[in-house]
This record gives sequence, structure tokens and C-alpha cells, in this order.
Amino acid sequence: MHIDDLIAAAPLERAATTPLFRQLYARLKDAILHGRLAPGTRLPATRELARQLRVSRQTVLAAYEQLTAEGYLRGGVGRGTFVDASLPAARPAPDPGGAPGMPRPLPARGLALASGMARVRPHQGPLRAFRPSMPGLDLFPFEVWRKLEAHHWRRRELPLGYGGAAGLPLLRELLCAYLNASRGVRCTPEQIIVTSGSQQALYLLAQLLLAPGEGVWLESPGYQGAAAPFEAAGARMCLVPVDAEGMDVGHAAVHHPDAALVFATPSHQLPLGVTMSLGRRLALLRWAEANRAWVVEDDYDSEYRYTGPPLASLQSLDRAGCVIYVGTLSKVLFPGLRLGYVVAPPALVEPLTQAKAVADRHSPVVPQAVLADFIRQGHFARHIRRTRDAYAERRGVMLEALQSRLGGMLACGPTDTGLDVCARITGPLDEAEAAARALAAGVDLRPLSYYVHPQAGPACAAPPGMLLGFSAFTPAEIRTGAARLEQALVP
Repeated sequence: MHIDDLIAAAPLERAATTPLFRQLYARLKDAILHGRLAPGTRLPATRELARQLRVSRQTVLAAYEQLTAEGYLRGGVGRGTFVDASLPAARPAPDPGGAPGMPRPLPARGLALASGMARVRPHQGPLRAFRPSMPGLDLFPFEVWRKLEAHHWRRRELPLGYGGAAGLPLLRELLCAYLNASRGVRCTPEQIIVTSGSQQALYLLAQLLLAPGEGVWLESPGYQGAAAPFEAAGARMCLVPVDAEGMDVGHAAVHHPDAALVFATPSHQLPLGVTMSLGRRLALLRWAEANRAWVVEDDYDSEYRYTGPPLASLQSLDRAGCVIYVGTLSKVLFPGLRLGYVVAPPALVEPLTQAKAVADRHSPVVPQAVLADFIRQGHFARHIRRTRDAYAERRGVMLEALQSRLGGMLACGPTDTGLDVCARITGPLDEAEAAARALAAGVDLRPLSYYVHPQAGPACAAPPGMLLGFSAFTPAEIRTGAARLEQALVP
């Protein structure tokens, strides 16, 4: 293509926000890359091109200089300006109607990583009753948090270079003390690795501990976000049913005896709300020790128990060093914080720290420092006490509203722990119709079938029902939501 035809085909836009020299640079670069200006083509002199374009010579000079600096053009005073003759000839342009593809297909590992979270549907739109698993953001002391963060920026004492992969030492010390006192976790600060949420913790553990094809015990129904990291690691999903005592360890030991890792939520199972019995906990630990398997304990919201103090962790019973304790701040503080932590057995501390460094060097320093102050100054403990009291009230209002309005259609499961109510459907509607009616009426919820893994057989199915969150809503909002749910479900 001749330069005159190129200019006529793509004139400069004088009203655009992009400077004229950048527009000219982009048009010439695109023409070179797509073969419309072949290697060795001579370009007009800057004065001549400026006259043709009706722009200043400086505009053309700036475009030529940028293209020369990037290797597209060659030339000099008295010699003219040429498309660099050493550039390879451009390949024919692809069919404009076709979609651009990848140079090569994704390998199996890439496909597993890219599709792992496809089943996890993020919440959309503004917060509505009864969105599950959300903390009460109306109760969070944002002004306190803002002042703590501002204090750090004013003092300028934060280590703003690269930090340690395991996390801020002060935060690890404070988390250690908190976990020792509140959850019975037996550890030292050196065993704590701060992560970018519990999801990153699961991903790192899956990549570090599992060879492709090795089995993972996974509760079904259960948290679907936990399956994704293990599937991305190429693990084999060993789905285990859940009953009133939690994960059925006996069933798993018979049907999946060669598994290398167990993912469990012993303190509060999602979505059924049950707690693993002591007998099951001890049986799980005995099986893991005998089979040299790892147990990942996800303790995501057990701070909130309404019929007594929080139960001791599974890790507190471990004597073989096989339990890896994973925690998150998303349910206690706010999900956007993206801070979690792992309490690793001593033998796993260094490998996990190095794996964390590969993923993202370290979690952001400023939120860690603010959280450390938030804990050290007592705000964290006060916030847990305050929210536990508020959630207990909201839970009571929710149970009363559901019983009075929908007692013949919904039966609530265990509600002594957590942020949600698991409600089984006992009325004439099936789950799909009930969920569709509720969502159409503006009630946010998750059907229990959402938590069932696609590979699950009949033994690992969920009862028909729905998960309803109460922690993020005031008593008035809960009563209004229950009335709306009644209108949707009751004929």
C-alpha cells in the first residue's frame, strides 16, 4: 500500500483525546505489522508528510522518532526514512470474521486451572436478604480501621520494600496468640504463613502436596471453591457423604483408602451446618496417621458459635503432625481484605513459605500492618464479641420468622454456628422451583444442590433445600425478607 492510500484510508482524528503524533505512530505501526508497508518501504520526508496531513512537522517527527526507537524505522539526515529492511515479512492477516485463537491449545493442567472456578458463582448486584456467608459490614468499625491505616502512612515506618513471604512477623505473633487462646491451635508464630485469603492457601497446598492422580477426600455437598485448587493440581476427587456427625470417615476409608489428602470442615460444615463428632474426628486422625495422609482443616467461621464457646480445632487433637489448619479473615472482618493464614506442621513450614514466594512474593504489607494494630489494640476481640452478640440476635429473628411464616414448608438444620441457616424444603415445591420463585421475588439465596460436586453419586447428594444468610442483615431486613420469601413460596 502506498503511504498516500494509507493516510486516506485512516485519517487522523483531530477531535480525539489521543494526541495526533500517537495516532500517526499507531497507524504506521499497524501498517508495518500487517504488511501494508513492506520492509524497505521509503516513507515521505517529515515536511512532506506534515503538509499532506495538515499537521505540524513536530507531530511527524515525534511519530517517526518513536517508531525508530522501537525498531520499526531506520534512516537519518540526508538518507531518508525507511521501514527497517531486516524486519520479517508480515504473515497474511487472519479472516476478520474469525475469532483470534491461541498459538496452541491449553494443556490439560491449563484447562483445569482455567475452568476450576466455573462452578463457583460470585454474588451479583447489591446486598439483598438472604445472601449467605456474608459478614455484617454495618457492624464493622471502619473509622477505627481508617485511623489505624492513616497512622501508618503518617509515620512512614512501614517496610515498603519486599517483605518476607510468610508475612509480617508481628501479625504472625498476634495470630498465634489468638489461635492458641480461642481455637486451641498448638503452634508457634513461625508455623503461620499469611496468605492472600484461604483460597490461595488451598491452591498452594494442592500444588505442593499432591501429585497428579492422587486422591482427595472432599465433602459433598460442600464448598465448591475448595474443589477447584485440587482439580487444578490434577487430583482425583474422592467425594464423601455428610450426615449429622459430619464427614462420613468410615465410608471414605472403605471407598477411597488410598487418598493422599483430606479436606474437611469439622467445626462447621458448609452448607449443612453440622459439626463433626469427636468420634469422627479421632477416626479421621487415626486414618490419616496410619496412611500418612494430610488433613486440611478449613476453619472459616467457627468464631461464631451461639450455644457456648467455640469448639476446639481438629488441629488441637493432632499428635502426628498431619493436620494443616487454614483460616480466613473474610468472615470475621470483610471479604475484600483478602487475608488468610495457614498453620503448617513444622516439616511443611519452609516448603510452603517458598511456594508462597513463587505465587506472589508476599501478601500486601499495609493491610497486614493495620490488622496487626487492630488485633494488638483490642479492636479485633471487641469486634468478634460485638458481632457474635448481634449475629445471635439476627439468628433468633431469622429462625422465628421462618418458623412463623414458612414452618410448613421449610425445616431449619443446625444453626448453633456460623452465618447461615440451612433450610430443607418440606412443602410441595421442588428445590428448583422454590429457588426460582425466591430469586424472582428478590430474595438472594443458594439452593443446596449448588454445593454438590458434578461427579457426586446418590450417596453424596444434598437434600432439597436452600442456604439463607442472616449475619449481614438487620432484624427489620430479616423480617421483610421472610415476608417476601413467604409470598414467593406459599401458593
